[in-house]
Amino acid sequence: MRLVFATHNEHKLKEVKLLLPQHIHLMSLNDIGLAEEIPETGETLEENAQIKADYVTQEYGYNCFADDTGLLVNALNGTPGVYSARYAGPKNDANQNMDKLLAALEGISDRRAHFKTVIALNLNGNTIHFNGIVHGEITTKKIGDRGFGYDPIFMPNGYNLTFAELPLDIKNKISHRGTAVSQLIAYLNIPKSFP
Repeated sequence: MRLVFATHNEHKLKEVKLLLPQHIHLMSLNDIGLAEEIPETGETLEENAQIKADYVTQEYGYNCFADDTGLLVNALNGTPGVYSARYAGPKNDANQNMDKLLAALEGISDRRAHFKTVIALNLNGNTIHFNGIVHGEITTKKIGDRGFGYDPIFMPNGYNLTFAELPLDIKNKISHRGTAVSQLIAYLNIPKSFP
């Protein structure tokens, strides 16, 4: 099966490829010749995921899924949320985003937060959404050099390591994206242990 994951993010692509069985031929936006970013004009994670999936399906004719992810911090009323990637500006700079968030939480003891991923799948004329959430807290400094985005400052509940310290196979089992992708796989009726 050929399926497009509407992303240019090689880190996301790598994570998802590890979760999918080998008979799924997963392609990125680069693979189909779409170099530009698809504008995320929605006001919710669900809207942004659907916008990206629809663009690929309508303009390129592929079955496609797209995700949008937000980091929601309790003490900041859910900020940065849908604007997580652009929290510190339009350059999507992860270090600047983390620095801004750490500054906003300086002196605040309630550091609870959660990541939420929404996947929109367009498959053979049907559309369905999948959601994944992982709860944790924001650390007081960046720790670890794995992962991407806010991973160095997010410590999931039940662990004393950030996402940037955890091995990828463990992160995939517990992460927001891993949970949503697992639901996607189940919907496609694909055994997770497919050879």
